Amino acid sequence: MNEQGDPRALDALQRYFGYESFRPGQAGIVNALLSGRDVLGVMPTGAGKSICYQIPATILPGVSIVISPLISLMQDQVDALNDVGIPAVFVNGMQTPDQQELALAMAANGQAKLLYVAPERLETQQFLNFATRTPISMVAVDEAHCVSQWGQDFRSSYLGIGDFIANLTTRPTVAAFTATATERVRRDIIAILGLADPSVTVTGFDRPNLYFDILKLSTKNKTPWIARYVASHPSESGIVYCATRKETEVLAASLNRTVPVLRGAEAGGNEAGENEAKLGRVAVAYHGGMLPEVRGQAQRDFVTDRVPVVVATNAFGMGIDKSNVRYVIHHNMPESIEAYYQEAGRAGRDGEPSRCTLLWNESDVVTRRRLMDSDYENSRLTPEEQEAVRISKRRLLDAMVGYCRTTECLHTYMTRYFGEQVAPNAGTCQGGCANCGQTFETVDVSDIARAISMCVHDVRQMVGMGKIVKILRGSKAKDLAVWNPETLSTYGMLRNIPEAQIRDVFNQMVADGFLHITEGNMPIVMFGARAAETAQPGFHYEMKRINRKPSSRSAFGQSSEEGNGPVLGGQELDGPEEQLFQKLRDLRMAIAREIGKPPYIVFSDKTLRDMARAQPTTNSQMLAISGVGEVKMKRYGERFLEVIRAVAE
Repeated sequence: MNEQGDPRALDALQRYFGYESFRPGQAGIVNALLSGRDVLGVMPTGAGKSICYQIPATILPGVSIVISPLISLMQDQVDALNDVGIPAVFVNGMQTPDQQELALAMAANGQAKLLYVAPERLETQQFLNFATRTPISMVAVDEAHCVSQWGQDFRSSYLGIGDFIANLTTRPTVAAFTATATERVRRDIIAILGLADPSVTVTGFDRPNLYFDILKLSTKNKTPWIARYVASHPSESGIVYCATRKETEVLAASLNRTVPVLRGAEAGGNEAGENEAKLGRVAVAYHGGMLPEVRGQAQRDFVTDRVPVVVATNAFGMGIDKSNVRYVIHHNMPESIEAYYQEAGRAGRDGEPSRCTLLWNESDVVTRRRLMDSDYENSRLTPEEQEAVRISKRRLLDAMVGYCRTTECLHTYMTRYFGEQVAPNAGTCQGGCANCGQTFETVDVSDIARAISMCVHDVRQMVGMGKIVKILRGSKAKDLAVWNPETLSTYGMLRNIPEAQIRDVFNQMVADGFLHITEGNMPIVMFGARAAETAQPGFHYEMKRINRKPSSRSAFGQSSEEGNGPVLGGQELDGPEEQLFQKLRDLRMAIAREIGKPPYIVFSDKTLRDMARAQPTTNSQMLAISGVGEVKMKRYGERFLEVIRAVAE
């Protein structure tokens, strides 16, 4: 066995998926599962987590169960597997009883190698009967962070997965996968799912193909900015996330009205109606309050490229396999880094350059805090546990606010949050971000930060943020009496600084690793890993001002405020190659509509670009293209070769 892993796995990878080798981290996970060892895989979105359990499933005896959180995604996942020649089925509540029985029968008699189910399904008597009589070789838990109350997207239904596995007659190998898991959440996953001495693989959280941008805009300016961006990227697919259901519907309707007008003006036309008729719908709304059939149709329209933009709440996106999403825009600030990473990570799953833009303002922060303090209930938790979760989520929100305000590289900020060590002064990020492009103004808060750090020292790391702020502002509050605050060197040191500004700097210092706030009902401020830096003579600390420099340009040469940006994903092709790529895209769309499946299932954008560059004219040359496996070659290869040959003649 070489470093790429089991020869059987490599053969399956080439045969089914058309890849010559595994990506970083995949081979180790596949090897562990084939040897019967439990695994925990923490890999960024688009890193190929699914292949880590799909390949072993083709080799192991019996059936492998995949537990996925959203039933709306199962059809696409199963379609994609069947399209490459891997037999798979799903069972969910949208099927008739006969359809459910047929799927379970196919899994039981060996006609399907993978069976996709939602966690709620595990508790039904029908499924328990199936599980007791069917050899199950592996259970793969997707979006495994949902098991932890300390992580984003906690779902109580996930708490029953461990019991289900433990009660099986023969315990299968268990694999858990997530893109968003801090160290604490990883420990929860291992404990709650009952992973036995798992092989833990953390491949790194950075997505170098993503360009991260943050814009602080007033609420009234957000929609016009989004409309301009969508209008200037007509050939690209994108997701716009909103905080509320009403916002998704209002914004989608606005885009459908204004984008055709903007594109018409750009083209020199005056007839908005004519433009709109030619363009069709620009956007669809998606949220959990829609009727299932309406919501499902919106998802299908987006996934099949009938509509280029979906405007959605966070109900949309977890586990979405659509590979050619070129941009993700957040209309509001999410509640945590985990949420933002999960949602922004929907962009560029094919590895092609893509953009992630976060629009925010202070009212987003106020709204999030209000919702967080009033809207969390879970019947499985005691009131004390619920309060502990609320406190934890406030910490998550503080980190998200820190991301919006930080002046450092946005890639670095995010990867450090997930526990990935980053070399200091590493320089400009590989993928690009607005901060490394210096598209903002800053204010020097070195003195405030130094005073905060000194006060934490004065109180011996034994009190919370509120008391520290009071001491620094010279408060005479009775709850400070035990400290004899007048005797402290930092008492009243920041009496002329507004409390809100001190708290802003405080939260940023926590986010940047200078300070640490403990968990629990009485959170205490302690020194973080970088605390010693604040005592150095040359210590310098900056935060963002509210407004960006009006003349600033992004790394792609466009002003972020203008709503422009690159037509991502196509810049590496020259003129003739780009024309061929568009012809291949047109053929892909035609085939997708013939077979009733999303275009990306036929071939990804990346595979089509590789075809446009290499211009294969024989079967063997086509099979050498990454993403072209044997089954897809037989089904679609000749039609794509005909287009390429016609151009080459």
